[in-house]
Amino acid sequence: MNTNSLQQYVNKPTRGNNILDLVMTTTDLSINGLEVTDKIGDNQMIDFSLEVQDPNTRTQHKQVLDYKRANFELMKEELCSYNYEVLMNNKNAEECYMILKDKIATATDHHMPRKRIRPTNNPPSFSQEIKRLINARQHS
Repeated sequence: MNTNSLQQYVNKPTRGNNILDLVMTTTDLSINGLEVTDKIGDNQMIDFSLEVQDPNTRTQHKQVLDYKRANFELMKEELCSYNYEVLMNNKNAEECYMILKDKIATATDHHMPRKRIRPTNNPPSFSQEIKRLINARQHS
């Protein structure tokens, strides 16, 4: 879930020994005081507060990866330099995934700069190209 910019906050069972209830947010939001509390029927209740920002306040610039200026050759060299057989020897699938994820994150930090962007209220699918086409249609 973290790879999709979501963070899961419930880490205790909510029905028997299973976690059936999820509280997921983007990492920009803040969940405070989450507790698995009293039972309602055969499920546990989840109590938490959500800290939201006033939409009228100015938000700060956000840092994102700048793929255009990334050095993919050096990134590839770094990732190929590891001996994955030794690193992942006697590890289960989850441990292997975490090792690979860590190596990719480290290489990304080393060889892919970040850039600051202004926050926008538009959804991620609303690109500059779509905005340009809408403006062109409205002015024709």
